[in-house]
Amino acid sequence: MMHRFPEGLSGEKVHQKRVPRGAPPWLETVQVHFPRYDRTADELCVTKLADVIWAVQMSTVEFHPWNSRRADTERPDEWRIDLDPGDACDYARVRRVAHVVEEVLDELGAVGWPKTTGGRGLHVYVRIEPRWSFTDVRRAALAFAREVERRAPDEVTTTWWRKDRDPAHLFVDYNQNARDHTIASAYSLRGVPNARVSAPIRWDEVDDAEPGDFTMATMPGRFTSLGDLHAGIDQAVWSLDQLLE
Repeated sequence: MMHRFPEGLSGEKVHQKRVPRGAPPWLETVQVHFPRYDRTADELCVTKLADVIWAVQMSTVEFHPWNSRRADTERPDEWRIDLDPGDACDYARVRRVAHVVEEVLDELGAVGWPKTTGGRGLHVYVRIEPRWSFTDVRRAALAFAREVERRAPDEVTTTWWRKDRDPAHLFVDYNQNARDHTIASAYSLRGVPNARVSAPIRWDEVDDAEPGDFTMATMPGRFTSLGDLHAGIDQAVWSLDQLLE
C-alpha cells in the first residue's frame, strides 16, 4: 500500500491517527487536516518493510489506510464497495450479492478486486482516477449501491440506519467512501482468536472460499503459491463519470 497512510489499529480497535512523538526520523508521513476540529495530524506513509515492522512493535494489529494518496489526500484514487451482512444474513447471501456486484461492474467496464473482510463480509476495491472529492466518490458509491439493490431487492438494502434495516439483508455500505473512513487493508490481520486475514481472492473463488480459510497460518503458503492477487490494480484505473451521471 505504497504512499497510503494507515491508522494503526491496535488492541481492541483503538485507532492511532497520528505518528507519536519519539518516532524514528526515517518514517515518512503526510499531514492531514481535520476541518471539524481544525486540527492536523502527521500520519504514517508505509513505503518500506521497516515501516511495517515499526508499526507492529508499536502494537499495530491492523492497517486501515485511507483511499487517497499523499500527493493529494483530498482526491481518492480508490472506490471501496463494502458488503456488510446484517445480523441474520448468512454468507450464502453475501456470495450471491457479490456476483451482482461483479455483474454491474462488468457492465460499467470497471475492474473490481475482491477480498474477504476478515469478518463476515466482502470488500471490493476499484481503482479510480484521482479527480473527485470524497463527497463525489461517496455519491457515486451510493448510485452503485442503489443499482445493486434494484437488482436484488430481496437481499440488499441501502437503508442508512441500522435500526431500520431488515437484519437478514446485506447492506452495501457506501459510506466507507466518506472522508476519514477506513477499512482493513488487503492482507491485514484481524484481532480475533484465529488471526484471520483480510485476504484478496479471485472472483471464481467467491462461491467456495470461506472467511475462516484465510489466517496467519494459511496465508503465507497461499501468497507463495498465488502471489499478490491485487497486483494489477494500478493498471485498471476507471472513471466515475458514468456513475455520477
